[in-house]
Amino acid sequence: MSNQIKILWADDEIDLLKPQVLFLEKKGYDVITVSNGHDAIEECEEYNDIDIVFLDESMPGLTGLETLTKIKEIHPLLPVVMITKNEAENVMEEAIGAQITDYLIKPVNPNQILLTLKKIIDKKNIVKEKTSTAYRQEFGEIFSKINSGLNYLEWADVYKKIVNWEIKIDGSDTGDMAEILGMQKSEANVEFSKFIEKNYVDWLYDETDRAPIMSHNLLREKLFDDIVEEERPTFFLLLDNLRYDQWKILEPIISEYYRVDEEDFFYSILPTATQYSRNAIFSGLMPSEIQEYYPNWWKNDNEKGGKNLHEHDLLREQISRTFRDAPKFDYVKIINTQHANALRDNIHNYLNNDLTVIVYNFIDMLSHARTEMEVLKQLAGDESAYRSLTRSWFLHSPLWDALKTISKKDINLVISTDHGTIRVKQPSKVIGDKETTTNLRYKVGKNLKYEHRDVLEIRDPKEGLLPRPNVSSRFIFAKEDKFFLYPNNYNYYNNYYRDTFQHGGISLEEIICPIIKLSSK
Repeated sequence: MSNQIKILWADDEIDLLKPQVLFLEKKGYDVITVSNGHDAIEECEEYNDIDIVFLDESMPGLTGLETLTKIKEIHPLLPVVMITKNEAENVMEEAIGAQITDYLIKPVNPNQILLTLKKIIDKKNIVKEKTSTAYRQEFGEIFSKINSGLNYLEWADVYKKIVNWEIKIDGSDTGDMAEILGMQKSEANVEFSKFIEKNYVDWLYDETDRAPIMSHNLLREKLFDDIVEEERPTFFLLLDNLRYDQWKILEPIISEYYRVDEEDFFYSILPTATQYSRNAIFSGLMPSEIQEYYPNWWKNDNEKGGKNLHEHDLLREQISRTFRDAPKFDYVKIINTQHANALRDNIHNYLNNDLTVIVYNFIDMLSHARTEMEVLKQLAGDESAYRSLTRSWFLHSPLWDALKTISKKDINLVISTDHGTIRVKQPSKVIGDKETTTNLRYKVGKNLKYEHRDVLEIRDPKEGLLPRPNVSSRFIFAKEDKFFLYPNNYNYYNNYYRDTFQHGGISLEEIICPIIKLSSK
């Protein structure tokens, strides 16, 4: 057997198990035998390549359960099969609570052992091989689509396929496939950036179905009609920075309590930054229109003060423009743990509303904290880890407690976001004056000098329905996984920001955003 599976078998009667051990060795397994818990722990400390442990529950001295606890401290993910004479319920509950993978009742015959190995170890290899084979078959199809002049619907479909493969590969430990898929996603982002560059401005002036639903018409197109048609309360949850892959990680959790009625998408406006995209969502207007109609509620990048302080006001204005009889609504913004706990404790109070809008800032805080905190850089070192961290946060969040509480009522739940993020890898030099904005994925300023191949430039902000801080201001947006750096301290900031999650520019991850309609089961 190539890549020989290594088994550690601990039993105080190990000599009586020689027939089983010889059987496994003939099948190609490498079996290490020990007769007590202390030796089992020593073997686990010495070797990192043990694939599975068979552990006798009733050894003298250090018991099987005590040994199990120590082994899990050393290798938390190592599969352990408990072998016991004792079928007592409390013993099994303790073992299962301590994360055994399986258990067998003595006496065990060789075929039982073999079946357990196939189930635990070979299942991983089978899944890995099938995943690799299936992706290799679809690789060519995705590659052909990327280069075939897709429309906005087809680009969303390609992005979803790539994300679904990312998640499948996450769960199958196929590192070589992950690398190939990463290269394919990079190629897709190159072509997607060209697609956005060609079509974006035209979409802003096209109200036909040739243009995607975008931030500024999201609520009109995907939310308001439902409020009129449905007599039950609607909760609109905007999780900032929620990418499609993060939604797919959360979906199995949420689906235990909610039925997914529709999974759709919209395109975030540029810049894919909270100040622009979220204000556009709640106002139903593009940024230049917000500045024109509500000048006191808009601040440009170079102005001091909060840029998203009037979302509630903008939402109220959009609702009053849209409805003859305005629905009863509340707007709740969660920016810290205190707010989160208050939402959890008071969620019932919002059931009397027609619409409750909840803006939850955690994912945005996570991506920014990841840049600042070395420990989070290690915990979320790549997309797979970032997804895992998002899942872990959500499972233990007051938000999930609140959603479980209202799931018992007859409600609609709509989950969406303002924009996504991309892990940036390639620096691109920019030179600007002191008024130039600091964002890594877009810049607003005058006299900007930059690498033209790395950016989409909007020379006249009005053309992109964007504010113009100064007469000669222009916008540039980073394409693909580029990030802007000034020449000063270039190497330091390159090392600091490379592989961090940023937003504001043009990529599949930032622009194609999920919007999910759910109802309580």
